[in-house]
Amino acid sequence: MHSRQGTIHPAHEALPVGKSITVRKTVGETDVYLFAGISGDFAPLHVDEDYMRGTKYGRRIAHGALMLAYMSRASTAMAVDVPGTIVSYGYDRIRFPKPVFIGDTVTVTYAIAEHDVAAGKISSRVTCTNQRNEVVAAATHILKIVE
Repeated sequence: MHSRQGTIHPAHEALPVGKSITVRKTVGETDVYLFAGISGDFAPLHVDEDYMRGTKYGRRIAHGALMLAYMSRASTAMAVDVPGTIVSYGYDRIRFPKPVFIGDTVTVTYAIAEHDVAAGKISSRVTCTNQRNEVVAAATHILKIVE
């Protein structure tokens, strides 16, 4: 475990390097339309089936930011019952290497990767795969212990 010197918060012990969790969600048409409404992102690639038939994708794709929301769900599941107050400090190295289509089932794997005890941070590798085991999104997520 990578660890800089500092006081060890119980969250560091509750979330050891290597601990992981997975969550799954089938992306529905409602998910995409509700997310478009919440985000204001009504780009044709998300909401215009006819337009998308004429592209290399051939059909609508889900928002990349929706995959971040699924990552956030996994983070919340990982941190449930962990002592103290832990917040999302942000995501680094976010990538969307493959499209997510309506009807795809996305599996999010959230794995604790590193501790920075002195800064009160915990970094995790987060990967989203579809039902064909293709990586559709990946990022590093940073949790910050605030109390």
